Amino acid sequence: MVTDTFSSTFWMGAATVVAALFVLLLVLLSRAHARNRYLQEQRVLLTAELDKQRALAGAAHQHMQDKLTSLSESEERLKNEFERLAQRIFEQKAQQFETANERRLASTLNPLKQQLEAFRQQVGSQYAEEGRQRMSLQKELLSLRELNKQMTAEAESLTRALKGDSRQQGVWGEVVLERILEQSGLRAGHEYEVQAQRRAEEGKNYRPDVIIHLPEKRQVIVDSKVSLTAYERYFNAETDAEREKALAEHVQSLKNHVRDLGRKKYQQLEGVTTLDYVLLFVPIEPAFLLAVDKDPELIRLALDQNIMLVSPTNLLVALRTVHNIWQYEHQSQNAKRIASDAAKLYDKFVGFLDDLSRIEHSLATTSKHFDAAMNKLSTGRGNLISRVEKFRELGVQPSKKISPERLEDEDE
Repeated sequence: MVTDTFSSTFWMGAATVVAALFVLLLVLLSRAHARNRYLQEQRVLLTAELDKQRALAGAAHQHMQDKLTSLSESEERLKNEFERLAQRIFEQKAQQFETANERRLASTLNPLKQQLEAFRQQVGSQYAEEGRQRMSLQKELLSLRELNKQMTAEAESLTRALKGDSRQQGVWGEVVLERILEQSGLRAGHEYEVQAQRRAEEGKNYRPDVIIHLPEKRQVIVDSKVSLTAYERYFNAETDAEREKALAEHVQSLKNHVRDLGRKKYQQLEGVTTLDYVLLFVPIEPAFLLAVDKDPELIRLALDQNIMLVSPTNLLVALRTVHNIWQYEHQSQNAKRIASDAAKLYDKFVGFLDDLSRIEHSLATTSKHFDAAMNKLSTGRGNLISRVEKFRELGVQPSKKISPERLEDEDE
C-alpha cells in the first residue's frame, strides 16, 4: 500500500516537472521566435537604410563628378583666357618676376644643396672610419700576445745588463713605459704627458712619469718603479735559502716602492683630477708575477694606498681601453656635430619652406590683382572695353580698332 502511494506520488511529481519543462520550452521558443522576428525586421530596416545610403552615395558621387567636370571645363576656359591675355598685357612683368624668382630660389637652394652634400659626406666618412677602427682593433689584439712575449724576453736580457745600477734601472723602466704608450695608440702631448711638473698642496713640485688624460678632464697617473737587484739574486741563487731570502727582499722592495709612491699623493696634485688611484708600473712581467705570487697581500697593500700595481700586459690593455674610450669620445663629438649640423639644416629647410610660402602668397596676390584688372578691362559691368567701344559707336573715328577677339571676349 505504501509502495503504491509512493509510486503514485513519484509519477505525479515527474509529470509536474515534465509539464513545467514543457511550459519553459514553449516560453523559450516563443521568445526565440519573437527575437528572430525582431532581428528579421531589423535586417530589413538596415538593408533598406543601406540601399538608401548607397543611393545617396551614388548621387553624391555623380554630383561630385559633375562638379569636377564643370570645374575642369571652367579651369580650361580660364586657362585659355589667361594665356591669351597674359601674352599681350603681362608678358614683360611675368618675365621679370620669373627671373627674380629664379635668382631667389637659386640663392636659397644652392646653400641647402651644399649643406646636404656635406652632411652626407660627413656621415659616410664617420661610418667608414668606425669600420676601419674595428678592423684595426682586431689586429692589435692579435698582436698583443706576441708583443708581450717580446717585451718579456727583452726585460730578461736587460735584467742582467742593468743589475746593480738603480739609476739606469729607473731610466730603462721609463723607456719601457714610453714604448707601451706608443704601442697603445695614444698621442704624446694630447692623450698623455711625460714628466709634466705639478705642484702638491704643501708647495712641493713633482714630476710623475706619465699623466694620462681621459675624457671629461679626468687623469690617471702612471709611475714606473724597477726592482731588479733582489730579483736578479733570486735567479742566480745557488741554494733554496738564498733564493727565499732574495725573493723576500724582492717583495719588500716592491712594498717600499708602494709606500713611497703612496706618500707622494699624486692624486692630490694641483690641476690633476684623477680617478682616486695611481698606477705603479712594474716593467718586468715575471718580476711582477713572482712578487704577487709570493705575497698576494701586496695587491691589498697597494689598494690601501690608492695604488694599483700593473705589469706591461695589463697596462697595455688598460691603455688600449683608454684609446678606445677616446675614439668613442671623438665619435660622440662627431655625432653631436652631425646632430648640430642636421638641426641647422632643418632650420634652413624651414626657412626655405617659408620663402616658398611667401612666393606662393605673392603669386596668389598677383593673380588676384590680375583678375581684378581684367574684370575692369573686359568682363565686369561697365568695363573699359565696352565703354571705350561706345565712343566709336557715337561717331568717334580712331585710327585703330579693338581686335574682334577682344570684343568677343567682352561679349562672353
